[in-house]
Amino acid sequence: MQIDVSYQKPQVLQALRYHFISRPEIKLMMILVNVFALLAAGLFAFKLISPLPFLMSSVLWLSMMVAFWLWLPSLIYRRSKTFRDHFTVSLEENHFIIDTEKGRKSWAWREFTNFFETPGFFHLYFDSRSFFLIPKDAFPDSDAIHDARQLMRGKIKKG
Repeated sequence: MQIDVSYQKPQVLQALRYHFISRPEIKLMMILVNVFALLAAGLFAFKLISPLPFLMSSVLWLSMMVAFWLWLPSLIYRRSKTFRDHFTVSLEENHFIIDTEKGRKSWAWREFTNFFETPGFFHLYFDSRSFFLIPKDAFPDSDAIHDARQLMRGKIKKG
C-alpha cells in the first residue's frame, strides 16, 4: 500500500498533544498536580490554609497545561522539518518505506517498538521518544485505513 503524506499544522499539534499525554510519566505528573490543586482548593475553601498554597497549585497546574498543550507541541513542530515535507510512504509486508525527493529510507517492522492510534494519526514508535506520524487523511478510504491498522497490529508488537 502506498500513500502520499503531507501534514497540516493543527492536526500535527493535536497528534503531538496525544503523544505527550500518553506518556506514563506525564500522566502520573498530571494526576499528582491535579490532586494537589484540588486538595489546596478544598483546604482553601474551608479556610484551613492561606491563599499562597492555593495560588501555587493553580500556577503549577496552569503552567503544566500550557507546557504540554501549547508550548511543547509548537516547539517540536517548529524544530522538525518532517512536518513540512511531502513524501510517499509504502506499507509493505516486511517493511515501512519513506520516499522523498532527497532519497529513500526503509525500516523493517521489527524496528518499531510500539504503535497507537488516535483519531487523526497512526503513531509508530522506534523508542519512547522517537516516532513517526502517519496521517489517516492520507489514505484513500476507510478500507485502506483498516488494512493499515491490521498490518501494524500484526507486525508491531505492543510495548
